[in-house]
Amino acid sequence: MLKMKERKFTGTRNPGITERELINRKLAREAAAEGIVLLKNKEQLLPLPAGKALALYGAGASHTVKGGTGSGDVNERERISIYQGLLNAGFTVTTEEWIRNFGQEYQKARDAWRDDILERSKNSSGAMGFFGVYSTTPFVVPSGDPVTKTDTDTAIYVLSRVAGEGADRYLNEGDYYLTAEEKAQITDACRLYDHVILILNSGGVVDISCLDELENIESVLYIAQPGMEGGNAVADILSGAVTPSGKLTDTWPVRYGDIPGGGDFSHNNGNLNSEYYVEGIYEGYRYFDTFQVPVRYGFGYGLSYTGFKSTVKSCAYDHADRQTVICVEVENTGSSHAGKEVVQIYVTPPAGRLPKEFRRLAAFAKTSLLKPGEKETLEIRIPLSVMESYDETEPGWVLEAGPYVFWAGSSLEASVPCACMMLDGDAVLQRTENICPLNEELNEIVPEADRILSRLNDLMEYVNSRELPVMEVSADDIPSETVLYRRNAELVPEEALEFVKTLSDEQLVKLASGDPGKAQGGNLGAAGISVPGSAGETSTCAESQNLASIVLADGPAGLRLIKDYNVSEGQIIPKPFEYAIEGGIFCREMPEESGEKYYQYCTAIPVGALLAQTWDTQLVKRIGAMIGGEMEEFGVTLWLAPGMNIHRNPLCGRNFEYYSEDPLLSGKIASAMTQGVQSVPGCGTTIKHFACNNMEDNRKNVSSVVGERALREIYLKGFEIAVKESQPMSIMTSYNRINGVHAANNFDTCTKAARCEWGFEGVIMTDWTTTNDGKKDCTASGCMRAGNDLVMPGMPDDAENLKKELDSGSLPKEDLQACIARLVNVIWKSNRYEGAVPYCR
Repeated sequence: MLKMKERKFTGTRNPGITERELINRKLAREAAAEGIVLLKNKEQLLPLPAGKALALYGAGASHTVKGGTGSGDVNERERISIYQGLLNAGFTVTTEEWIRNFGQEYQKARDAWRDDILERSKNSSGAMGFFGVYSTTPFVVPSGDPVTKTDTDTAIYVLSRVAGEGADRYLNEGDYYLTAEEKAQITDACRLYDHVILILNSGGVVDISCLDELENIESVLYIAQPGMEGGNAVADILSGAVTPSGKLTDTWPVRYGDIPGGGDFSHNNGNLNSEYYVEGIYEGYRYFDTFQVPVRYGFGYGLSYTGFKSTVKSCAYDHADRQTVICVEVENTGSSHAGKEVVQIYVTPPAGRLPKEFRRLAAFAKTSLLKPGEKETLEIRIPLSVMESYDETEPGWVLEAGPYVFWAGSSLEASVPCACMMLDGDAVLQRTENICPLNEELNEIVPEADRILSRLNDLMEYVNSRELPVMEVSADDIPSETVLYRRNAELVPEEALEFVKTLSDEQLVKLASGDPGKAQGGNLGAAGISVPGSAGETSTCAESQNLASIVLADGPAGLRLIKDYNVSEGQIIPKPFEYAIEGGIFCREMPEESGEKYYQYCTAIPVGALLAQTWDTQLVKRIGAMIGGEMEEFGVTLWLAPGMNIHRNPLCGRNFEYYSEDPLLSGKIASAMTQGVQSVPGCGTTIKHFACNNMEDNRKNVSSVVGERALREIYLKGFEIAVKESQPMSIMTSYNRINGVHAANNFDTCTKAARCEWGFEGVIMTDWTTTNDGKKDCTASGCMRAGNDLVMPGMPDDAENLKKELDSGSLPKEDLQACIARLVNVIWKSNRYEGAVPYCR
């Protein structure tokens, strides 16, 4: 029989730095450095000489943005700014006065921003009312004093941007565009200093057309939002202690207007009720590459301090595993710097009945650290599934007959054809049913067929003239699978179901949602009581029957807990929701500091966008294992991460916590993170937000109007990869609608796709307060019917709805029991019991 662990107060009584913190900070620093992308390095300005004197300017110099706001925040012990990192690395900063003056200006602006939010949220109801004001009032960072000449020839300008949960970015100065003050400062830096380094400290793409005019911006680094060790990581790159190896996971357009549908994104056209995915499958680089639109920096791009030569040594089709195997030898051709290289494989599918993108990412691999002259051979395996297209008329996943041309290189732009797989006939890999039908008209863009055909003909001429390897594959040798679709009530772990049948209806209702008695109420992910500051907790109603409650914690950039709390007379003293936001600066009233104090300092890792820029799944697994270790230390079972929605538009407010515009890269990174976390016994991830949560404005009601093919190939594919490769413990549904149906109540995505087609076996939960705020078309009972097992954080009206519909019969008891059985099965495998093992199938 499983033995439940006794709950203890989490954290430590000692305020001193722990050994765990020191070890984890080193890994966070390593990950940040490996994800930084070198975009420009004219005349090899970088790396800088040791002890170099540097003039340092820009908002991010001394107030480097470590991560996004909202659920992506982490209450770490300290964060290292770029200014501090440079000093730590032995550089001399010549602009101490500028930085000191900026700090004063920053604090004054920060206090005014805080006071404004507090004043406007005075009459709002509870934490959610406060959060609504907070999330839609981004802090406008001041510019600082004008740039002046100091005693050095080299200046660094750090351009920073803040974004977060609950609001999208704007096509305004100070957001996507530079302010007049920033332009003037950068221009003055270029006039006064011989060499200028621009550092981009932003969770997403910003307009840097200033590079077209200012030639002595000789180096550009994109550091995204690099976590608590960001300043040290940047110094590691600038000094050459680490050779940059990051690669972009998004396309940086020349102009925002080049993005298809960009003018209609979110608030741009005033329509926040429907978001039309007019680009279809031509999203991100698939659009720019297919339609041959020039870009500023392409997908997969990134420079190094050394050179690499990649040689395709062999290409073969493994008939037993039905995979193409490409072996690439990578040599460091430089003379002074060790470095890592990312080999990217793209595939061009054949012309056929279905229009297709010109190229898509098929696989990637990263070398180990290679010394000058050192070589490494990477074996890269490409399954047929990465080349499939979805045919809505079949319906199912198909491979059309013809040539599939593989490209290899260090980026999309640098890749060259290396082999061809010739398929002799059409093949159906998986027969499915249609899902998520359009509820209104959608006019998707399509490329000019003749133009695509001409490019494909030219490509095959290249393949033939170079006598590249051609692998013949017979469609008859490719097996076809037909999905068996089952009802929600049939997708149940039997042993758990037998236990659930012993529970009363009252217990079923309580277990179907979080426990509001755990100081959660409507709070948005920061008010758990068993683990202070956690996002929520499941019900304790069946503890007498040996069913534990489990704790869920937010934070895709690390665990989001409050950094300290007090215990008096054996009871935790609850702190206000605001204490978990921005280090507690919004707290109007704090409870009396009585009793014993406990400390919960967590590691703020780089944001998801930067982790993906490492293109290093092994490193991400290590990060995941580190997070899992902190979960175990603090008594957390489910981490409400990773976020893995597609970067459909650079203005999405939460792009910082998501990985990429590409679904394969997103799925692989999420899978690696999950494998790392779930290597720790009883700990699990929650991949989110499922699905099409690609904008934040009106996120609880907007309908993502998307064709089924694009939905499956772009917006569900990453989730599918993560489920099939890592079997995460849970999935979180998104707030938005998908073609008019709320994601939380969507049977097609929760049951038909995730469970029947992909084989997901864990818990599906809602995002916080999804079913509340007066909604009548998104209910707790609707979640159960859809196969969405857990409604969070637990609200009285959810329980009322469940009881009412259960009593009336509109919620079949077998559906509710199935949902609770899946929850019970996960709880039984959690770290709440002694002898837990790593979660797997």
